[in-house]
Amino acid sequence: MSAGVKSYAAVDLGASSGRVIVGRVGPDSVQLSEAHRFPNRPVRVPEGLRWDVLALYGGVLDGLRAAGRVDSVGVDGWAVDYGLLDADGALLGNPVHYRDARTEGVAEKVWATVPAAELYAATGIQYAPFNTLYQLTAARSTAQFARARRVLLVPDLLTYWLTGEQGTELTNASTTQLIDPRTRDWSYEVAGRLGVDLGLFAPLRQPGDPVGTLRPEVLAETGLSGPVPVTAVGSHDTASAVAAVPAAAGERFAYICTGTWSLAGLELPAPVLTDESRAANFTNELGLDGTVRYLRNIMGLWLLQECVRAWGEPDLGVLLRQAATVPTLRSVVDAGDGAFLAPGRMPERIAQACRASGQPVPGTRAEITRCILDSLALAHRRAVLAAQRLADHPVDVVHLVGGGTRNALLCQLTADACGLPVVAGATEAAALGNVLVQARAHGLVGDLAALRRLLTRTQPLTRYTPRGDTGRWRAAEDRLGTR
Repeated sequence: MSAGVKSYAAVDLGASSGRVIVGRVGPDSVQLSEAHRFPNRPVRVPEGLRWDVLALYGGVLDGLRAAGRVDSVGVDGWAVDYGLLDADGALLGNPVHYRDARTEGVAEKVWATVPAAELYAATGIQYAPFNTLYQLTAARSTAQFARARRVLLVPDLLTYWLTGEQGTELTNASTTQLIDPRTRDWSYEVAGRLGVDLGLFAPLRQPGDPVGTLRPEVLAETGLSGPVPVTAVGSHDTASAVAAVPAAAGERFAYICTGTWSLAGLELPAPVLTDESRAANFTNELGLDGTVRYLRNIMGLWLLQECVRAWGEPDLGVLLRQAATVPTLRSVVDAGDGAFLAPGRMPERIAQACRASGQPVPGTRAEITRCILDSLALAHRRAVLAAQRLADHPVDVVHLVGGGTRNALLCQLTADACGLPVVAGATEAAALGNVLVQARAHGLVGDLAALRRLLTRTQPLTRYTPRGDTGRWRAAEDRLGTR
């Protein structure tokens, strides 16, 4: 390895796959290589939908074995879901999947004690039926919960198994609807009123904090030579992805983190806790260095993933080329509609939504794919425009990161819809942010601005210039009644 270059393993857990990516970081270089990728397949059992967290952990160990010698390890993953541990630290069953139906109607029970407006003013977190707060409320009457002595969010659970050390990383904790984004600490008032025992959570950690070292058993399993430090990163994958937005110094930017979900919004110095913001369903999640990720959750490429699964996994490249020939905005759906949250029968549900809104019903796979991509671009537009207005924070460019950067049609449609240039890259943004926070903790990278300067120098970026005016996109919004 070159002098001054260190190697970091990013464990990056997504809703459909996990990966261990090795980042080699030097004074003016960042190189990623994938050591191992493994599927993340939820399992439906009689009691509901569950994550196969043991298979995920096995994939992590396989990935660390393939990674070879590294200077540190960091873990990021999706938000809101958690594992319950007993008094001995043993896992009490597989974590419940956020798409499980157990939280149906739970929010209304919570709001009977803490009204929705008060809850938002205290925590700044958008309404989603699967928020951790609602999951904990739904679980409270179960035998498993009665035995629980610890709640660990999924990335923290994997980190615990790797190190034996328990903690609650802050960026992910902020998605639980139990953190005050102004104090960046627990909202003791909300927890107290709702009877949530915050003692179930391990102490809060900050990105960059040392966690511990890989356990001897992990070293034996992976063939690594110890000690291998484990470093807290932005363990919510969106926090890591936003840290890796390659924005130039002083640039006024919005971001869209694309994958199974699209997270579209702004990086702000303080939360926006107005009732208008609540009505628009924007969330205030915590980021690196005192920042706030002010964003809206959009259903994202989940819509296309589910259709592709229903169609028997056809060639995606061919499908996208065919979709590019379908007229723009022939039919659109609301990509934020909770009706698309559950898995199964996605092509039929999209067709039904178009039929119900009086639009042409897409019949071919290409037409359904184009409907999805147009709808995502339209949702991106709505989120970017609303965020600027609600935060009084205008932008000049949109940075699109994550898996959607590979989809040139989606990138161009997003530029057209927003009426702003779109800079696409980096594709593995969450892993990049994970790696660079580790590198920063070990003295190789400076502050967030320096981290981003390194990215702008080292990452391939593609710029998409908007075509035409945005009038037809405004008309499509009127069709859906979403303006």
